[in-house]
Amino acid sequence: MNNEIFESVDHYIGNLLGHEDEALIAATRSLKEAGMPAISISPNQGKFLQILALLCNAKNILELGTLAGYSTIWMARALPKDGRLITLEYDPKHAAVAQKNIERAGLAEQVQIKTGRALDILPQLHAEGAGPFDMIFIDADKPPYADYFEWALKLSRSGTLIVADNVIREGKVLDENSTEAAVNGAQRFNKMLGANTAVTATILQMVGVKEYDGMALAIVK
Repeated sequence: MNNEIFESVDHYIGNLLGHEDEALIAATRSLKEAGMPAISISPNQGKFLQILALLCNAKNILELGTLAGYSTIWMARALPKDGRLITLEYDPKHAAVAQKNIERAGLAEQVQIKTGRALDILPQLHAEGAGPFDMIFIDADKPPYADYFEWALKLSRSGTLIVADNVIREGKVLDENSTEAAVNGAQRFNKMLGANTAVTATILQMVGVKEYDGMALAIVK
């Protein structure tokens, strides 16, 4: 089998169950318009995150890596009216684009974008007592993934769901001699996750329009 069949099946599932409305389509379109990288999650992955948020009855969600707000919109739509989502974005330009997309989706009152280095903002959130969060989605720069996860644990409670995207890197994580920073970051994260006794975790391989990668899922004990 090849990528063509995986993409076709992904589109098949998306057409049946991962419907994108104008707000989501506009968020994707804004990437090209703003000259941003087209690295958002797929519609099916967005729907998957939304279902996960619903399954854990998430009222407070934390996201690391906003980009144009595509995944933000999917997850925020699972929140109750009094729920909130805090999303962290390093690039001010990306944050500005995301803010417009979030406003277009009618979610401005529930979503707050914080701009800056996540490793600077996470300690601030902890000090402010912003947690515990019910769900945390990590989809930012890969080298510090293990550090992000440690902070995610500090902002969690028993039962918090932590999701980390892009942890298989097209299978490159199998190469112990890789010199790619993103691959090395995923490798460190995966090894740490396997040894961490504070969570029950697994990794799902994923194929489709985003080619081949994987998401880690961890429940805090």
